[in-house]
Amino acid sequence: MTSDAPEFTAIPTQLDTVATATERLLTTVADLRDADLVEPSLLPGWTRGHVLSHLSRNADSLVNLLLWARTGIETPQYASAYLRDADIEAGAPRPLREQLDDLRAASDRWLDLARVLPEDRWATSVRNRQGTEIPATRIVWMRLLEVEIHHVDLAVAYSPADWPTPFTTRLLTEALADRARTAAPDAPGFTVTATDTGYTATVGSAAVTEITGTATALATWLIGRSDGSDLNGDLPALTAWK
Repeated sequence: MTSDAPEFTAIPTQLDTVATATERLLTTVADLRDADLVEPSLLPGWTRGHVLSHLSRNADSLVNLLLWARTGIETPQYASAYLRDADIEAGAPRPLREQLDDLRAASDRWLDLARVLPEDRWATSVRNRQGTEIPATRIVWMRLLEVEIHHVDLAVAYSPADWPTPFTTRLLTEALADRARTAAPDAPGFTVTATDTGYTATVGSAAVTEITGTATALATWLIGRSDGSDLNGDLPALTAWK
């Protein structure tokens, strides 16, 4: 992610936004049954149980980053990629009640710690699991991304159309910035235009095609959650979004 992190004065509102999104997610999960958790999610190779397990462990990983910011002692987001994946696999087969209780408790741990982080610690630099240095303010957006996108990945009642407009707007701009930053030098460029908001941006120095659609449809395609069939234009092949 590449956009500027919010100033501290925006953090309380940002945290309220995450709390609201989390409650929507928990409401969806509470309506599931044990049998639903072994069904495929929208993520290849992952069941719904994998998605829920990941959401819980992600909250704990972001607690680690908040502790790093609070204490100044380096605390990696995950101890290792192997342990991250192993924890997700170990938690995936659990019954709904265990998954739901774990997700609520992990989400509360993260939110409670974030709400009491001293103002002067939000400017502290930490590193995400990819090794990128980020300000602690960025952690709030990281959690919101996980909650909103993986809520959709559960493949139940929640879809990108349900994303709040401010989230979709920021997701679209960030996804485009990421695509521009990671595009190969010889990759064909493209311009996207959101037909409902008028937002437009170009990836690459020489755009060879224009892609149009709603902001939601564009964002969903750019993050790899759509094949782009609801867009207009010659769609380039995209690498995996991170």
